[in-house]
Amino acid sequence: MKFTAGSTFLAGLAALCLSQFALAGEAEVKKGVEAWLGAGAPKIENVRKIEAGGLYEIQIEGELLYTDDKVSYIILGDIVDAKTRKNLSQERKQKLSQIKFSDLPLDLAVKQVKGNGKRVLATFEDPNCTYCKKLAKELRGVSDVTIYTFLFPILSPDSVEKSKNIWCAGDRAKAWNDLMLDGKTPATANCDHPTDKVLALGRKIGVRGTPAMFFADGSRVPGYMPAASLEKALDKGSADVR
Repeated sequence: MKFTAGSTFLAGLAALCLSQFALAGEAEVKKGVEAWLGAGAPKIENVRKIEAGGLYEIQIEGELLYTDDKVSYIILGDIVDAKTRKNLSQERKQKLSQIKFSDLPLDLAVKQVKGNGKRVLATFEDPNCTYCKKLAKELRGVSDVTIYTFLFPILSPDSVEKSKNIWCAGDRAKAWNDLMLDGKTPATANCDHPTDKVLALGRKIGVRGTPAMFFADGSRVPGYMPAASLEKALDKGSADVR
């Protein structure tokens, strides 16, 4: 028993030492990469050692780069597992981009319910975005979903004006669909609108383009999807949170 206890203690001590060494290594790598990036570069959000090749993963503004423990090389690009052919970088980015759907301030979004509305989808869209209009056409064929559209005007000053007018319309969902599906410009209207709050929210969760979609499980899809893919993503997102 003494031998077993001693072994357990030594194993725990070894694990602690290894974890402290890893943290020390990550701190040194961070310093090295910061020096390589130079003054005025974006802030490094996280550094961690990964199993692939004993490399260190550097996270900067949602993007990933890699280096060795001496910062002798900087690797820009994806890491793919040669055996499984999985894109490990892409999987990691998807995980990092996930959010908690319940944390979204849904009262700042245009809401429309289709069918039983059981499935949920949140989108960030610009009223002048071509692919947002394509997405609207695809969503016409999707039922049993509640859609929360955050008006995210980033393309032009006209986008801001249209977003304000849609939000201040008597029927926001209709005004949105009239524009996106039929090209009908929303009538000028004035009211308190959440444009600045939505823009701040988008920046906070890393929305860099439109459309951007978020599903019930917090997964994110940056860009347009056809109806068939939307259906699968909605089903998967809803199943994963049950």
